[in-house]
Amino acid sequence: MTTAYYTHADCKRHEMGSWHPESPDRLQAIEDQLIASRINTLLDYRDAPLAQESDLARVHTPDAIYRIRENCPTERSEYAHFPLDADTSLNAYTWRASLRAAGAAIAATDAVIDAEVDNAFCAIRPPGHHATSKEAMGFCMFNNVAVAVKHALDVRGLQRVAIVDFDVHHGNGTEEIFSQDPRVLMVSFFQHPYYPYSGAEHPSANMINVPVPAHTYGQAIRDLVTEKWLPALRAFQPEMIFISAGFDAHREDDMGQLGLVEADYAWITRKVMEIASEYAKGRIVSCLEGGYNLSALGRSVIAHVKTLADLE
Repeated sequence: MTTAYYTHADCKRHEMGSWHPESPDRLQAIEDQLIASRINTLLDYRDAPLAQESDLARVHTPDAIYRIRENCPTERSEYAHFPLDADTSLNAYTWRASLRAAGAAIAATDAVIDAEVDNAFCAIRPPGHHATSKEAMGFCMFNNVAVAVKHALDVRGLQRVAIVDFDVHHGNGTEEIFSQDPRVLMVSFFQHPYYPYSGAEHPSANMINVPVPAHTYGQAIRDLVTEKWLPALRAFQPEMIFISAGFDAHREDDMGQLGLVEADYAWITRKVMEIASEYAKGRIVSCLEGGYNLSALGRSVIAHVKTLADLE
């Protein structure tokens, strides 16, 4: 297997304050674990390009794009931030980091469709799955996975695309963007009730939402994947799979109260790969979402990437 690893230094320059859990240290923790595990030399490292505004516009309204582009502070100071909501803000580098994040997802999509690589992981920030078509929220500026999915469908001509989201929080932005789009199937589990307090009520038929209570552990998650996700994915027969890879459902991550461990992320990844192999020529693009305990994040990403690269 050839697994591409997309990232860029610009993604570390976006920050929302030294206190903020969605910090540049997240990417450094992943890089450190890649080196420590000695798999860094086995991946195809690629720089994330800049997305174009036209790429963002397939998903986001002009006002949503304008609000981020025009409100980034000009002062390059750790104290210069523009608040979008109580926990999401812009600094001088946010616009460029956001373009890199979306650009990584698009470039990975093209590389996988063109069979340059078997699959790809995008180590990017800001994350994306809370960003709706109209607004940034929940640490997210633009919806990176949604931008890539729209590219796969509208530019590359795929007919059926699946999204797998295993972040501890419901991907409300992704659901809002693709609800009732028959070309897209989204499967997810998420802690409920919990931020953003959505996803449990009357989802459309193309949304397989599985809310779970706090203190749900790995075997229960594996059971719901087997019973709910996999039959839906097989019935849909996706031509490509995108993963919103949040690792904050790890038992050591205090952003949520679920109980997954590295082996669970590897198992979920393997099951998704089986579906991709059967129906999608193995095509998977995975994009980093949450994960805030730095040690658990690094270890979990390694488990995920090692599985994607068939190094387990």
